[in-house]
Amino acid sequence: MKEIKPWLAAMRLRTLPLSVSGIIVGTSFAYYNGHFSWWVLVLAILTTISLQILSNLANDYGDSVNGADNDERVGPRRAVQSGKITPEEMLDAIKFNIIVVIILTLSLIWAAFGSTNFLFLLLFIFLGGVSVYAALNYTMGDSPYGYRALGDVFVFVFFGLVSTIGSYLLYMHTIDHVVVLPAIALGLLSVGVLNLNNMRDLEADAKVGKITLAVKLGAQRVKQYHFFLIIGAMLISIAFSILYYVEPYNFIYLLAFIPLILHIKKIKVAKTPDDYDGQLKVLALSTFLFSFLLGIGYILY
Repeated sequence: MKEIKPWLAAMRLRTLPLSVSGIIVGTSFAYYNGHFSWWVLVLAILTTISLQILSNLANDYGDSVNGADNDERVGPRRAVQSGKITPEEMLDAIKFNIIVVIILTLSLIWAAFGSTNFLFLLLFIFLGGVSVYAALNYTMGDSPYGYRALGDVFVFVFFGLVSTIGSYLLYMHTIDHVVVLPAIALGLLSVGVLNLNNMRDLEADAKVGKITLAVKLGAQRVKQYHFFLIIGAMLISIAFSILYYVEPYNFIYLLAFIPLILHIKKIKVAKTPDDYDGQLKVLALSTFLFSFLLGIGYILY
């Protein structure tokens, strides 16, 4: 168990529910429209989780090598930073995880499209390759985009647009405008989780030259940005439910607004890194709850 615990910590299991939020929404809407496959669902979840684990391992390695993970960092100590896993061991794990991602991605594409829809086959192979690149280069490489205030853009695209619209496309074999607003809402909430992480590490990141959007904006403006992300997601989801109203169940996701509103109140008075760190799990689980209830609201029809 002593050997397993550092790896479980490096995988950051608490981030995994957030990573499948888009899959839940895309699958639910496809089910509502009469298309569903257990094989596609299971493989989509496994592929997404493997990509998230790859990203977490790469971040552990990259931040430790680049000095962003140090004694001033708030939150759980990283595996490489603590010395429980060597950089060489982490690199080997990253390489192994890439192989797992490739196998799962190709299996998912075959389960969804078989030998038909050649253009969609190429599209998802491309998306798989870009996803691996994004997972690795957030903190790794000569010029990691996470150190150039671009992390928010990538999270919005992959956790919001690609995850939600892509999973819907796997079932439906067509792109539909119905999933665009939910994808945007999930993207904003996912960026909110990253931004909260960056708000917690703002001072430590600035000292080591890790330029996140939080560092660029500063302590006060980044709070306003955070409120924009959360409130924006809430307003977009309400607009979606009005535009695509079917029955009252469509609004059941409003229950998830309760922890989101409480979260906003907490962030408004937050002052220390520990204050922000305590809200990370709250926002991640609230986002997962939002996606689950949004999907259930249409499955119940």
